[in-house]
Amino acid sequence: MKLLHSAKKSLGQNFLIDKNIIKKIVEVGNILPKSTVLEIGAGTGNLTEYILKKKPKKLFIIEKDEKLVEQLKERFDKKIHIINEDVLNVSENLICPDKLIVYGNLPYNISTQILSKWITNDHQYNWYENYILMFQKEVADRILAQTNSKNFGRLSILSNWKLDVKKILNVNASCFVPKPKVQSTLLKFTPKKNYLKLKNSKNLEIVTRVFFNQRRKKIKKPLNQLFKKSGKIVEKLKLNIDLRPQNLSPETYYLITKEYESLRN
Repeated sequence: MKLLHSAKKSLGQNFLIDKNIIKKIVEVGNILPKSTVLEIGAGTGNLTEYILKKKPKKLFIIEKDEKLVEQLKERFDKKIHIINEDVLNVSENLICPDKLIVYGNLPYNISTQILSKWITNDHQYNWYENYILMFQKEVADRILAQTNSKNFGRLSILSNWKLDVKKILNVNASCFVPKPKVQSTLLKFTPKKNYLKLKNSKNLEIVTRVFFNQRRKKIKKPLNQLFKKSGKIVEKLKLNIDLRPQNLSPETYYLITKEYESLRN
């Protein structure tokens, strides 16, 4: 694939060029003629081309780089709807009334910020059908990490709150231009039908931050920081205070956050 644009390091640009990988990524979304698709950071349009071959009802693109926006317009004309903006400043739920299939080869320097922003979006409805997102493998490992593992932490807990997460495939650095110094992993996120509702998702971030800022300490210390009468919480949730933060399940953190919210009314 010929590139007409040099990647900007400041924007974390690495363009996916492997056609076989691109085809696999597009297939994961199960795009139908009635589907509305959102692509984050379309770059030079390599993935865009294959998304359009599925003939979705609409394809929206968020692309920050103005030069790439012009290139995409020239290449695809009226087949796409471009939002020339930083994805962190876009309210995705206002783009379209349809639920979106979201694709993103996310800039590695802001990938966790983007994911956290979407998860902590407290709108009453899901604006997406699913996310198909590329991450640095190290970040993907943290998202997928299970309780009691060294990678388990805040990102694991937040990601698995409202979403079912599935690893699709690892992608070699040689599939990109310029070639990144790290391996990549493609993940698919699907909204859960049932999850513990919180009044404000930011409270989950607060609770997990307090625990994992001292992950080597036993959980008694962060519990004392969060609750004046932590003993009651320990008794109610049947917590073992000899455990460390990485030993608690994600579900336990959601329950602790629920208790934290109830005491702050």
